[in-house]
Amino acid sequence: MTATLVRDVMTDSLATVGSNATIADAARLMRDRDIGDVLVVDDDRLCGIVTDRDIVVRALAGSAGPETTVAGACSANVFTIAPDAAIDDAVMLMREHALRRVPVVDGDRPVGIVSIGDLAVENDPRSALGEISAAAPNS
Repeated sequence: MTATLVRDVMTDSLATVGSNATIADAARLMRDRDIGDVLVVDDDRLCGIVTDRDIVVRALAGSAGPETTVAGACSANVFTIAPDAAIDDAVMLMREHALRRVPVVDGDRPVGIVSIGDLAVENDPRSALGEISAAAPNS
């Protein structure tokens, strides 16, 4: 059976930090979980997303130190999608806004994240991206 809803392909094991966490905290969480993004939440509500690229390009390359808060490095205007949205809607959103990942929210509460790799594994598992995304992480 082919998945048709975002909830069927999203990752529901979220990595989150509060907006007052440091970029060093976010980087350690990314390292420990072998991921490239962390959702920024306050009172269980999504208020941003910070990626490994944000930390390097926005923060460190701009002379910010590791104790800078994620609020200063994250993308605050985040495109989101509902868990019961169609996968095609996620693809269209990612394509239209050149996104690699989209937080999945129920109201304003994050419940998952869907990545371009998740969609590739579901829709075209034999493609290069699908095979790379399905492979075990490097140690």
